[in-house]
Amino acid sequence: MENWTEKRELVRIAKLYYFTGLTQAEIAKKVGVSRPIISKMLQRARELEIVDIIIKDETVNMVELEQQIESMFGLDEVYVVPVQANASDEVVKQAVAKVAAQHFTKWIKDKKRIGISWGTTLFQMVNELPYDKNKRIKVFPLVGGIGRHRIEIHANQLAYELAKKLGGTCEFLYAPAIVETTELKKQLMESTEVRTLLEDLKKVDIAVLGIGNPYESTMVEMGYLKPEDIDDLKQHGAICDIGSRFINRSGDEIDMSLNSKVIGIELSALQKIPSVICVVSGVNKVEALLGALNGKYFNKLVVDELTASELLNRAAGGKKSERNKV
Repeated sequence: MENWTEKRELVRIAKLYYFTGLTQAEIAKKVGVSRPIISKMLQRARELEIVDIIIKDETVNMVELEQQIESMFGLDEVYVVPVQANASDEVVKQAVAKVAAQHFTKWIKDKKRIGISWGTTLFQMVNELPYDKNKRIKVFPLVGGIGRHRIEIHANQLAYELAKKLGGTCEFLYAPAIVETTELKKQLMESTEVRTLLEDLKKVDIAVLGIGNPYESTMVEMGYLKPEDIDDLKQHGAICDIGSRFINRSGDEIDMSLNSKVIGIELSALQKIPSVICVVSGVNKVEALLGALNGKYFNKLVVDELTASELLNRAAGGKKSERNKV
């Protein structure tokens, strides 16, 4: 511990820097020492707790959540969106979509081939995007999507709307997300257009997707899932759908009839795309999000605050259970 005189000098330097607003160079000139010495004195003041730096801002908690999720799951970037506890699901979804749109513009810079999945959150994100004039960009739907219900959230429609926003072009996958039989899928796969597009999906530079809770899914509303399908999903331990393919808590694609009838990008191919963004909101999707994270299907995440907090709680609880079994 420095003596009283030295400690007093540290306080003096700290006040000049933190309260008066002088630069280290200005303080060095005033005191008559070199700038590196001032830097060392400020560091020493922090070590002795003469200076205690506290960041007072509502975003601090968000940043801490982001860093914890990045560290726990090995993600490149996480953005946690602050929301009020009593906010409606729709308000939360719009807030998450808006933040995703803000960063999406940055993420697609210098990218030429973009893949997009389907869903209400991605629909909101595309709506939030500003118009651009990038003629080189081409957008691809990651999964089939034709039908009469909720056409606006199908992958083909979202690819078209996203291409319009970005000033680019798009391709269409002329097939349902899930066909009725494996025989019908085989017939569709014989189409040169379908087969070529599915190969092109493996070459996209960046992809954006939503994830679903199979038991509270828009797929039911769209007619893709029937009551017997829900029972089958429960028996197989399905916890999440990604691009209409169902996975378990470990993140593995489930060997089941429904998955064999999907027309869209294979999950193994999705894992190889250099940059994949997941946009998700709602605490009801926490288990689905855990499964998707365990499968390492994306490296960027935009999520609301409540879901992020619950995700960490569930993940920590799961790890404790695993340790107790050992």
